[in-house]
Amino acid sequence: MSTPEPVVLSLPFDGTWLARNSPARRVPSHGTDLFATTYAMDFVAVRGRRTATARDWRALLSTEPVERFFAFGQPILAPAAGRVVSVHDGEPDLVARRSPLARVPYALTQAARVRGGAGAIAGNHVILELDNRGGYVVLAHLRAGSIRVDEGESVAVGQELGACGNSGNSTQPHLHIQIMDSADPFTARGVPLSFRDYRVWRRPDGPPVAVEQGIPHESEVVERR
Repeated sequence: MSTPEPVVLSLPFDGTWLARNSPARRVPSHGTDLFATTYAMDFVAVRGRRTATARDWRALLSTEPVERFFAFGQPILAPAAGRVVSVHDGEPDLVARRSPLARVPYALTQAARVRGGAGAIAGNHVILELDNRGGYVVLAHLRAGSIRVDEGESVAVGQELGACGNSGNSTQPHLHIQIMDSADPFTARGVPLSFRDYRVWRRPDGPPVAVEQGIPHESEVVERR
C-alpha cells in the first residue's frame, strides 16, 4: 500500500520548540499504530536547548513541578483552518518526570492508561476537521481549563485553541500532534503530516535554515517564519 501525500500544516505555536518522536526518524513514530499515532509528532518548548528553568536534584531523582517547564502554559494555535469536532477538558496536569527513577512507577501504570482509551492517553485535547476534507488533526496534552474553543466552532489558522499542558500520557509539558483519516481515534488510521514556512536549527551551534515545507527531524529546533 502506497503512503498517502502528507497534509501540510503551519506550526501550531510561537517561539522555539524541539522536535521529538519525529516520523522523519521512524514510522510508526511512537512505536505503534494504536489510536492513529502512526505519523504523530511531539514538540517541547526550549530556550536554546533547555526545556526548563532549572535542572537540579529533582530532575535526577524525583518528580518536578510543571511550572518550571517553558512549554507549560504556552499558547497552542490552530495549524490550519477547520471546524472543531471534539473537545476534551478536565484532566489534571500531572507532575513532570524527567528522572528515569521517577518514570518507573509511571511506566507500571501505562497499560491502565491505554485501557482508558484515547482520552486517557491524549489528556485534554482538541480535534479539528480540516477544510476541504484534509483530515482530522489532534492537538493533545493541553493544560487543564485552557481550551478556548467549542465543538462546532470554525477556526482560522493561527487562532489560539488552548495552552500546552501535561495532561494524559505525558512525562513533561509538550504538544502532541497527529492527523487521522476520521474523527474516531479507535478506528482511524494515521495520515502523514508536514509543515510549511519554518526555520530550523539542525545543530546547537549552527545557523537557522529556512524551510518552505518539510518534516522536522529528531532533536531539531524549529520556529515559525
